Amino acid sequence: MQMRMIIGLISMLWMSCASAGSAPGDEQVYHTQDDYLQGVFQGAIPHPGTIWPDSALRGQLKDILGRKPGLRFRYWGADGKTAWILDQIGKDRPITAGVVINQGKIEDIRVLVFRESRGWEVKYDFFTRQFSELWLDSRQELSGSIDNITGATLSVNAMKRMARAALLLHEYSNQNTQTLANAR
Repeated sequence: MQMRMIIGLISMLWMSCASAGSAPGDEQVYHTQDDYLQGVFQGAIPHPGTIWPDSALRGQLKDILGRKPGLRFRYWGADGKTAWILDQIGKDRPITAGVVINQGKIEDIRVLVFRESRGWEVKYDFFTRQFSELWLDSRQELSGSIDNITGATLSVNAMKRMARAALLLHEYSNQNTQTLANAR
């Protein structure tokens, strides 16, 4: 009886110590939104804009994201450059990434917050560099290929989806900006 009690206490102690540490899948914040945007816009963060997708854009975003898109998308833009903070599920939990589009091409993509238990390799420069200067082709696919990372396929796919969505949203925001400018 005493042996069972001792084993039980040891088990409870071990479980409480294990849960206090950083478990796989805990939220890992690599960059805050403000830090990322300050870097993108050299400290002069423009006022955010908002896109409320119409039904056509919602359909395109649903095809790209593989899920129903949100009701609105916030972005920051100046001089033909836009920055997007997007979330996409990898396997079970959202990955938050910042994507910068300049003149219709990806200038930067970076993991800001990673919440999955695996696939964190997508945060490294060797992976994100592949997106540089890519654009959307006529089929709304990336203009170049992105190499997969063994064991991180779902995270890689999430990053590709966010890159495509940001490119599409950038294009849409530029069309609307030009329409508004021509109406004035």
